[in-house]
Amino acid sequence: MNVNKKRLLKEDLEKSCQDLALFLLGKILVRKIDNDTILKGRIVETESYLGGEDKASHSYNGRRSEANEPMYMPAGTCYVYMTYGMYHCFNISSLEPGAAVLLRALEPVCGLDVMEKFRAAKSKSPKSFKPLKLCDGPSKLCIALNITKDINKLDLTDQKNDVLWLEVDPAFNEDFKVIHSARIGINRAEEWNTKPLRFYILNHESVSKRDKAAEQKYKQAT
Repeated sequence: MNVNKKRLLKEDLEKSCQDLALFLLGKILVRKIDNDTILKGRIVETESYLGGEDKASHSYNGRRSEANEPMYMPAGTCYVYMTYGMYHCFNISSLEPGAAVLLRALEPVCGLDVMEKFRAAKSKSPKSFKPLKLCDGPSKLCIALNITKDINKLDLTDQKNDVLWLEVDPAFNEDFKVIHSARIGINRAEEWNTKPLRFYILNHESVSKRDKAAEQKYKQAT
């Protein structure tokens, strides 16, 4: 891993899909919006979509289209798609062609007031948000950081890119425990429904959904 700079480089992200999903936990996603305001969130939950035989993946069985092209681009490429025709989800391509990591939840670190404004603007009714719950879901984090299709195919490791990138937090203790759990919302993927391809930091309040059975299994194993 690049240890001389906080910003992650291509060499840092050239990992297999599952390894990348685990590596990203604890790292910082940085977003600069139009007025040069910086928003930051710590990645606390990820999911792997392996491509190939993974029936939950957009690239299952080698499927390739203009829409999922970023999954076949070099590691560190942004893949943004819409779900239910209205919400964005943000992924990062990994080393294998057709594989990508979905970011499911962030812990807000910087720019919380702006994140709350973005969330409120998309809310059906006026409401206040708990700080640690501003980004506790794949679409919520996209709304909070104003991530849209505009950043699709963006290279997170391009040093000239000042829109969206990843950093290491030298002050953060990465000696945390990780839960391996089934992915969420893929009920039509048959045997892939239960494969442990979701990863999250144990006991973190910004995680979108805890898997108590997986947590209990982890505790028994340790």
